[in-house]
Amino acid sequence: MTLQEKDKAFVWHPFTHQAAAVPPVNIVKGEGLYFTDDAGKRYMDAISSWWVNLHGHCHPYISEKVAEQLQVLEHSMFSDYTHQPAVTLAERLLNHLPPNQSKVFYSDNGSTAVEVALKMAIQYADNLGQKKCTFIAFENAYHGDTFGGMSVGARNVFNQAFNQFLFDVKHIPLPTAENLESVSKILKSLIATGTVAAFIYEPLVQGAAGMAMYEVEHLDALLSICKAEHVICIADEVMTGFGRTGRFFASDYTTIKPDIMCLSKGLTGGYMPLGVTSCAQFIYDAYLSNDKTKTFFHGHSYTANPTACSAALASLDLMEQAATWQAIKRIGDRHLNAKRMLKQHPLFENVRVTGTILALDLKTDEVKHYLNAASEGVAQWFQREGILLRPLGNALYLIPPYCITDGELDYIYKCLLNYKTGSLPVT
Repeated sequence: MTLQEKDKAFVWHPFTHQAAAVPPVNIVKGEGLYFTDDAGKRYMDAISSWWVNLHGHCHPYISEKVAEQLQVLEHSMFSDYTHQPAVTLAERLLNHLPPNQSKVFYSDNGSTAVEVALKMAIQYADNLGQKKCTFIAFENAYHGDTFGGMSVGARNVFNQAFNQFLFDVKHIPLPTAENLESVSKILKSLIATGTVAAFIYEPLVQGAAGMAMYEVEHLDALLSICKAEHVICIADEVMTGFGRTGRFFASDYTTIKPDIMCLSKGLTGGYMPLGVTSCAQFIYDAYLSNDKTKTFFHGHSYTANPTACSAALASLDLMEQAATWQAIKRIGDRHLNAKRMLKQHPLFENVRVTGTILALDLKTDEVKHYLNAASEGVAQWFQREGILLRPLGNALYLIPPYCITDGELDYIYKCLLNYKTGSLPVT
């Protein structure tokens, strides 16, 4: 059997319509922006492999630091024990997080980081003798695939089979200049019930919703309402963290800072799974008690894995270099220039940019969501051109690693500008 035949026989791929799945590309090597398949063809990883890769594949510096760690301590349980990589990473992350963040709790991925945040907020109230179990989230939100993450996410194709098992969440529209007043009234009325544990949000960009973007002043207006009523604010920065929006965190743009933050994806530079949930001191203080029932009973077998922490520390080393921020600004500036050209394309609409994220919608008469049939054809079209894209329905987007060059960006823009539905590539 070939590798692809064995893959079909033995493997179940995520987010893949199994009955109509095309044979997957067999990737044998990664270097910088590029993947190489078993036939020697190269592909630009224009979406950073589901938004995790910051500095390029097999970055020699991160690889070296991971290899060094593997020779010293590959893993250790993290209850009753600690280790240098986890402590150093927590300290360094807190130096970049908003100043109200004071503690770091480790988990395994973005979904678990969110799950930790939700449980923190619920038990915070419970430890204080309050029964607050309602969450507020945005419409079309995506916060992961665990049951808590699905509950605060939109009720859609991602979780329709599980709706009866999800806890009740109040979803409010994404704020705009036109609806801000009405959304604020809805938010205030929900908070007035006295049952709200927290408001969870993806700051500035809703990733899986099709890269929906909104303005920082509108988010600040909603956060100020929550803060005035002592409602915990949870920023899900799993996708937006580590420079993606042009600053270290999207929350750096807001005047009002979150009480809890969720990090993953780019945390290790795309090397290994790792999640972080940080919180303000007042939340941690609610767990300080002689009453053992007020302990936060949550953990994972690979919590604070030292190898993953070492990858994150190496990625942070690179994030703290001036050259990385010059690259982030350069990518954002070139996206803005490309936006002006792409707006003229007859098949595209709603071209938008936030930091290093460029997104646009393919005009379609079909439903405009994840099941839109355009996604497969578009992905295959660009794959033949040597570009890895994975559209969210009819929404196309670029989130490249920061090592991408101007020439490589120009090539991707050229392919976008020359895209024609159902046509062959434009080499």
